[in-house]
Amino acid sequence: MHDITAEDAKFRHEVKSFIRDSFPVELKRKAQLGRSFTREEQISWHKRLSEQGWLAPAWPVEYGGQDWPAHWRYILEDELAIAGCPPTLSFNINMIGPILIAQGTTEQRAKYLPRILSCEDWWCQGYSEPGSGSDLASLSTRAVRDGDEYIVNGSKIWTTGAHHANKMFCLVRTDPDVKPQEGISFLLIDDFNGPGISVRPIPFINERHVFNQVFFEDVRVPVANRVGNENEGWTVAKSLLSHERLGGARTAETRRYLENAKSIAQRELDGGERLIDTDWFARRLWRLEIDLIALEQTIFRFVSEVMAGKTLGAETSLLKARGTEVRQGICDLLSDAAGYYGLPFEQDVFAVEQDETYFGQEDLVTLAGERYSSRGGSIAGGTAEVQAMVTAKRVLGL
Repeated sequence: MHDITAEDAKFRHEVKSFIRDSFPVELKRKAQLGRSFTREEQISWHKRLSEQGWLAPAWPVEYGGQDWPAHWRYILEDELAIAGCPPTLSFNINMIGPILIAQGTTEQRAKYLPRILSCEDWWCQGYSEPGSGSDLASLSTRAVRDGDEYIVNGSKIWTTGAHHANKMFCLVRTDPDVKPQEGISFLLIDDFNGPGISVRPIPFINERHVFNQVFFEDVRVPVANRVGNENEGWTVAKSLLSHERLGGARTAETRRYLENAKSIAQRELDGGERLIDTDWFARRLWRLEIDLIALEQTIFRFVSEVMAGKTLGAETSLLKARGTEVRQGICDLLSDAAGYYGLPFEQDVFAVEQDETYFGQEDLVTLAGERYSSRGGSIAGGTAEVQAMVTAKRVLGL
């Protein structure tokens, strides 16, 4: 495992200083209260990172990245998440960007990569469909070749951020007469707000709007917008998923939740005793912290393997599965620490700036909604059952 060096410590200090000087006070307050950032706030923060040269540090230098040691990217991501900064647009930076760098044409890279770095484009991912979520190879959205264009018809669901997006990378079926994985192509839908595309919101149980269903009706996409060869989109998609899974545990964000639970437990009382000093609460708290530390160390071990030149495979599936379990446990603990104040669910609580009509202290108002939202982690990005099967079959050989 890689040892922490003086240069690593110096870089972490540099990141902390940047966040202290650049993260607006009003956005920091929003993060402390668990409020949602607006589209404009997220783009504004992305532009600040881009000015610093830190928006896409894992990209090659010639495309706007940094010549950093591999683990510095994770130091940056950790500090940003711990501070509560608006999350980086993962579909832009960690997914479609690396795919275009690795598999896109010269024209595609020249067209899209600069726009990602300048925050002109907001990408969403068109994978899951009604009836084709975990079994992605069964997707049915069709793309029929018509000269230099494809005509796309069908629907995508659980499309994160589609209501904000102006572009989509999408899996479509271009040959229905071959094995499912062999008849899929990977398209870039340039004019996502154009004719034939409609977006229907799917609100969470806590009323937060993240997911959507997208409908395509005779949408024309240039053949030049295909990444890779026709009917070989499954290979492109699998390489994208490898970029996604290493960050799927979201440990830095979970660490922030854990520290919040400690803070609440230090001020809340149970039978006249500070909650953090009670045996029943302390045992749950420290058990979850041990689980989180173990997960953090596992991620760092994987990062060390990447630094040593190893290509990660299916073993990263366990990160997402375990990360979801720990996050859910800490969200439950947070709600229990808040007692009565962790129970009420307030409508639109994530969007408001301040409302004195809410029940309880201001920093506790979003806890119930966050707890409900965390349950979706067992499904989104690959269900817990699918992650377990992948690990059992491809890692353990069962």
